[in-house]
Amino acid sequence: MNTGDTAWLLACAALVMLMTPGLAFFYAGMVRAKSVLTMLMMNVICLVVVGLVWAVVGFDLAFGSDGFHGLIGGVSAPGAHWSVGALAGSGEHTVPLLAFAMFQLMFAVITPALISGAVAERTRFWPWLVFVALWSVLVYAPVAHWVFAVDGVVAPDAIGGWIANRLHALDFAGGTAVHMNAGAAALALAIVLGRRTGWPEAIARPHNLPFTVLGAALLWFGWYGFNAGSALSANGLAAMAFANTTVATCAAVLAWLVVEQLRTGSPTTLGAASGAVAGLVAITPACGYVGLWGAIAIGVAAGVICPLACALKWRLRLDDSLDVVAIHLVGGLVGTLLVGVFATSAVNPGIPTEGLLYGGGWTQLGRQAVAAGVVACYSFVVTLVLGYLIRATIGFRAGREAEHGGLDLSEHAETGYDITAGRGGTGPERTPPAGLPMPRRAPEHLDRRSVPVPRNEHP
Repeated sequence: MNTGDTAWLLACAALVMLMTPGLAFFYAGMVRAKSVLTMLMMNVICLVVVGLVWAVVGFDLAFGSDGFHGLIGGVSAPGAHWSVGALAGSGEHTVPLLAFAMFQLMFAVITPALISGAVAERTRFWPWLVFVALWSVLVYAPVAHWVFAVDGVVAPDAIGGWIANRLHALDFAGGTAVHMNAGAAALALAIVLGRRTGWPEAIARPHNLPFTVLGAALLWFGWYGFNAGSALSANGLAAMAFANTTVATCAAVLAWLVVEQLRTGSPTTLGAASGAVAGLVAITPACGYVGLWGAIAIGVAAGVICPLACALKWRLRLDDSLDVVAIHLVGGLVGTLLVGVFATSAVNPGIPTEGLLYGGGWTQLGRQAVAAGVVACYSFVVTLVLGYLIRATIGFRAGREAEHGGLDLSEHAETGYDITAGRGGTGPERTPPAGLPMPRRAPEHLDRRSVPVPRNEHP
């Protein structure tokens, strides 16, 4: 065991774990005040649910040796073959297999959390929890096997997935397995749940942009574990991925702000935060295969294409609440395809073919296109079926009254902000002035959906 590589991998796993609460803040700031807690809960619950699913069956399905032509891993007793021992394919030095399993768990956690932004402000909590558990098994685990399970990575005789080992498409840290996968699922789920009440005539403005900026900063910070950690070693390739992540994100922010200036006349804070995430998404599949100039080009492409994709939802009348499709599906596609243009063996000698600009022809670009298309189609179709199944059985969308009053109260019996206390009002927890009766509490048997929410959101 190499203790330095092990420490690096565990630290990166912790960084990627931080991305999920970071994503929660990023999304929570963009919804209305009456649904801020619901948005936080939809993200954080992914860590709870997927953590257990991964231990019981998820890791086996994603990385176990398969006998199904690279389609799915085998299932053993819970955690039987990954609780001890070393990771076979981590390079010259080895790290514990359990460290690798925990690192990959954090990828499995944040992928369904990304989907939540597309169906914000209209999704019931318990059906969402069921969806996350089933989607992790039916969609994420097979796709992760296709993309991440290299032959021999968990054991010398382990058979991996077809995209990595037969097609030889390149995805260093999850452009297809995480971002395109989540983006295609977000598109399907937005269709299943339909548009929010009043949209697009009534536009829901972000209620707390500082939350969104904080979330973007946490995502950027955690993304270094996401990308550089995928080298599985504290080496030069990890440093290259770290540097590429930085310059691509910087380029994407500037490009997004320029596009905003040209289209609307104002560079916005929300645009800067969104541009950062778009750049991070696009560089993810390429960060271990391209040089700095290639990373900058990928960041610029994402910063130009993704904001234009955001505008398409208004033309298509698709209520992708927080632009998950435009940033993650489109951004992931941009990065995945451009690997076939900018990949070079000077950065990573292990690539099968040079990129288009380095004399490799169209071969690698074609492989990247096939991988992107198959992952997007599989995720979209299975998510669509799963979404309609949940909607038809236990219900998926909140009722109209609950949506109007706010999901924080209808789903969790809480509100994110107590404005009555701040204005000197009398609430159940405050003592009224002398001589005035205590306010009467609502009877416990009353339906919580009938209790009004303070109108403290932006119009």
